[in-house]
Amino acid sequence: MSSNCLQNCLVPNSKPQPSPFPFPCHCNNTSFYFNLIRCPQPPILRRYLSSAPLVPLAAARSNSNGAEEEECEAREAVSYYLQQLGLSNEESMEIALNSPNYLTMLIHSVRDLDDFSLWNSWTTTTHEKQQQQQPYLPPFKRKVYLIAKQKGDNGIIPFLESIGLTLSSATHLARYLSSQTLPNLINKYVRTIFFANSDDGGLIARNARQMMMHLSISIDDDVQQTLSFFEKIQARRGGLHLLGSQDSSFRHLIESFPRLLLLPGESHMKRLMVFLDDIGVVEGCKRQILLLFPPIIFYDIEKDVRPRLQAILKDGIEGKDFGQMLLKYPWILSRSILQNYENILSFFDDEKVPKICVAQAIKSCPLLLGLSVNKLKLVVEQLRNFGIRNQKLGKVIATSPQLLLQKPQEFHQVVCFLRDLGLDDDIIGRILGRCPEIFASSIGRTL
Repeated sequence: MSSNCLQNCLVPNSKPQPSPFPFPCHCNNTSFYFNLIRCPQPPILRRYLSSAPLVPLAAARSNSNGAEEEECEAREAVSYYLQQLGLSNEESMEIALNSPNYLTMLIHSVRDLDDFSLWNSWTTTTHEKQQQQQPYLPPFKRKVYLIAKQKGDNGIIPFLESIGLTLSSATHLARYLSSQTLPNLINKYVRTIFFANSDDGGLIARNARQMMMHLSISIDDDVQQTLSFFEKIQARRGGLHLLGSQDSSFRHLIESFPRLLLLPGESHMKRLMVFLDDIGVVEGCKRQILLLFPPIIFYDIEKDVRPRLQAILKDGIEGKDFGQMLLKYPWILSRSILQNYENILSFFDDEKVPKICVAQAIKSCPLLLGLSVNKLKLVVEQLRNFGIRNQKLGKVIATSPQLLLQKPQEFHQVVCFLRDLGLDDDIIGRILGRCPEIFASSIGRTL
């Protein structure tokens, strides 16, 4: 604000001072002066305020109302377009209401063509013929409809955004799903079984963290995809505790496993649910298995699941045990874990450990199946130093299988703690054979 303009407003009888600028000054917005300078208004200023038109405010309201009308028409156009693809009125409107970024993109495309007067060159003869065969649409709604149709994604982009994906992710994933029709992709049953009960008290997060922590073998593609899914969730604020939340993790679930949208229908999922019932998994726990190992959904029950189940049910592990093992460690059905299971059995067989003891340890703590044989050798070697081998080793791991999950330095810390109490290695060995759970305890929290 120039000093000349300020003097002209504040001093009523003063001689107007010429502006030093070669263009008209826009400082005659006296409401700006009044808000900036708290002082009595001169009579001339009061008369100006009383007669000042409110055109800018009216224009702003008009623009706002116009934008809302355009958005409403655009939403109706998207809904109409989705209905043309075979969706019901309810489904199409739900998608249109939950895909705001897609809607904004269409509106901007229409405005760009309007601003540069490109509609005549953009609208092809094919579009015009198609338009003649369809009911009349208002001009703006017709333009949005034509833009949506020209995108060529068959409504997949707004659908993916409506289920939680970002617009960029939806656009990328739509290419993968381009051969599918929209009605085939809408499978609400998938979302229901994954997120039927989102309040798990953090149990799924704890299990996921343990499974990641105690994995030291080469993994197959199914486990690798699952780990990538976990990492996407963990990178968000709240971490793995969001794993069971529909709003937070469903988007990442679809991004990591887009084949979920290509499932043949509810019949496939229901066969899996019946199988889980047969092995003793209760209704409220099924989602835990699916979220911790989503690839199980794509397995054929007869060709994939049952043969792998038979590979596990031996040497003391029975069918009634498998349900709880799967609940604790869903990765047990992956190829890499099954192969490592055979390696672990061979290792303990070479150590002359009774098979029934190994089976008991694995039933109690299926996390052992993710440990490499080399890691197990380090722990077993430490136990051997205290006279724990063969049948004694079997008894120890059957009683306290968590010992095998420990790092060597953690076991050594407990030994040092007992030595500081004045115990020699012979006594420590006897304690280890009788109360192995002591050596799986935390020094700070328990001992």
